[in-house]
Amino acid sequence: MSDYVDSYYRDSRRISLAPTPPLGGARRVDVAVVGGGVTGCSAALNLAERGYSVALVEANRIGWGASGRSGGQILTGFGTGMSTFADALGTDSARQIFEMSREAVALTVDRIRRHDIDCDLRDGAIYAALKPRHMKALAAEQEHMRRVYGYEGLTLLDRDALAERVRCPAYIGGLYDAESWHLHPLNYVLGLARAAQAAGATLYEESPVERIAHGEPATVHTRDGELTADYVVLGGNAYLAADVAPELAGHLMPVGNYIIATEALSDRQVAETLPSDDAVSDANFVLDYYQLSAAPASAHGPRLLYGGQVSYGKRAPKRLNERMQAKLGRLFPALEGIGIDYSWGGLVGVTRNRAPHFGRIGPNVFYAQGYSGHGMAFAGLAGKLIGEAVAGQAERFDLYTRVSHRRFPGGARLRTPLLVLATNFYRMRDRV
Repeated sequence: MSDYVDSYYRDSRRISLAPTPPLGGARRVDVAVVGGGVTGCSAALNLAERGYSVALVEANRIGWGASGRSGGQILTGFGTGMSTFADALGTDSARQIFEMSREAVALTVDRIRRHDIDCDLRDGAIYAALKPRHMKALAAEQEHMRRVYGYEGLTLLDRDALAERVRCPAYIGGLYDAESWHLHPLNYVLGLARAAQAAGATLYEESPVERIAHGEPATVHTRDGELTADYVVLGGNAYLAADVAPELAGHLMPVGNYIIATEALSDRQVAETLPSDDAVSDANFVLDYYQLSAAPASAHGPRLLYGGQVSYGKRAPKRLNERMQAKLGRLFPALEGIGIDYSWGGLVGVTRNRAPHFGRIGPNVFYAQGYSGHGMAFAGLAGKLIGEAVAGQAERFDLYTRVSHRRFPGGARLRTPLLVLATNFYRMRDRV
C-alpha cells in the first residue's frame, strides 16, 4: 500500500480506520464517492447518516492529497472576495453564500466535537498587513463585511495590538477573525472517514478510478473493480484524473504549494513568535501562512508549520528549504537559522475566479472542486450540500452552480505558462 508523503502530519497521525482494502469485483450501492479527502469523506458521512448505502473509492490513502497536507486553517469566507458572488448573483444571494461559509466552519467544529476527532482544534486566525495599502484594504474589508453582510467577527488590529499576538516586526497591523480555527488536517480527515465508516459507509483505498460509464445508474470502474450507483460524487479536486471527467478540463489549475515544519521550539521561541497560538496568513497575493503545531505530550515544544512557496510544474522550487528557512528568519528574528525537520508539498485546486466550482455531469454525477486555498472548511459543507441534493433538496447546492466559471486560457499547452506570467506580475506587485 502506498504511504503518505513524508510530512509532519504523517508522523503525528493518531487516528486509525477500520480495514479499507482495495475494491475488487462488482458492487451495487446508492452512492459512489470518488476521492478520500474532506469533500468525499464529508459526502460519505452525510449520505450514510441519511440512510443511503455509500461506497467511497480513493486512489491512494484517505487524506493522501491536499486535505491531509494543507496548512490546516478553518476559515470563514472564500479564496475570492464576496464581490465575485455579489456581481454574479446579487447581494441577497451573496449574503446567503457568506452565511454558508460560516456554517462550514461551525459544521467542522461540530463534527470534531460530536465524533471526538483528536485533531488539535484551536481557535483564532489573523490576516497580517505588510504595507499601508494592506491595512487600508483590511479596514475596508472589516467595514464592508459588517455593513453589507452583518458580520461582526472581524477586529482590526493596529501594530501594537497585532504585536501582542504575532511577534513579527515586518507587520504593521492585521485583521483578527474570531470565528476561524486551525487544526491537524490529516487527523481531521481521518476522523471524518472514521465517522463515515461508523455511519455505515464502506471505504476502499488503493482503488484508482479509470473511467465512469454514465447512465442511470452510472458505473464507476476502478483498477480492480466497479461500483454501480444511482448517484456519483466526484471529490478528487486537483487530484482527479483528467480522463475520469473530461467535462471539467481547463476549469481547474493544480498549483503546487509547500510547507516546512521546524524543529521543536523552546518556550522562549514560542513567546517570540506566536504567543497567542493563532493561525496567520499575510495579505500578499502570493501569501505566507503558518501556525504552531500542538505541543506533544513529551518534553518537546511545538513546531512552526510554515507555508507559502508555490510552483506550477511537477517539481518543487529550487533550494526550497533554504529559501523558506531564510524567509522565516526574516519574519521572526528569534527563529533565524532554526532547523527544518520536514518539508512537503501538494496540489491546490485553483479556479480562474477563485470561487468554488460546483455542478453536475448529467443528472446524477455531482462534483465540487476548486476551493482555491479555502477548502479545509468549505469542502466539508460541500459534502453536506451534495448530500442534500441527492436527497432532493438541491437549492443550496444549485446556488453555487449559478456562478459562471471560465476555463483557464491557453489550452493544455499554454495554460500553465500563462498562469506563471500572471502570478509573477502579482509577485512583483507584492514587493511594492
